[in-house]
Amino acid sequence: MPSVSLNGESKRRRAQEEVVESRQFLTFLVGTESFAMPIASIREIIEFSGLTEVPLMPAFLRGVINLRGSVVPVIDLSVRFGRAPTVVAKRTCIIIMELQQDEQQLLLGVMVDAVSAVLSIGVDQIEPRPSFGAGIRADFVDAMINVNERFLVVLDVPRVLSVDELASLLGMSAEDALGGGPEAIGSISGAAQE
Repeated sequence: MPSVSLNGESKRRRAQEEVVESRQFLTFLVGTESFAMPIASIREIIEFSGLTEVPLMPAFLRGVINLRGSVVPVIDLSVRFGRAPTVVAKRTCIIIMELQQDEQQLLLGVMVDAVSAVLSIGVDQIEPRPSFGAGIRADFVDAMINVNERFLVVLDVPRVLSVDELASLLGMSAEDALGGGPEAIGSISGAAQE
């Protein structure tokens, strides 16, 4: 039976239901698996063209690149997931991320096997993270998205690229590890200029 609203409530509700919000994600390959991350903190994607290795760094920190005069550390996402190092191939890319750390903008590169696409996903296609079975640390998973009847893992970027955690693994302060401290800058930029 049709209903009539005296105050326009049902009309407003229908209009809200018609507005389907969406979010944009970059999809990429690590090994043969597809992952996604929100595009909000992605600055650019560059083709892999070599990097400068820094001695005595953990395996996940593959080295640094010179990005228009800025020294940018590059994290191998495969190693960060506890897997074998990425083998450089024709489609290997570095995703340049902008991270906020203590009111400071930091640049960090993420090495992946290939970049696939940017997808607009309706919020109704975003599922909560599973408690098991993603193949990576549970706290690295933010959500799952349904793409063509297939689920992709959406990474929790602040956790995967936690500057504090990376710094503790490097044995230095977060500021020193990724761009703030003179000790790290001196050693890393010296290596980059070699």
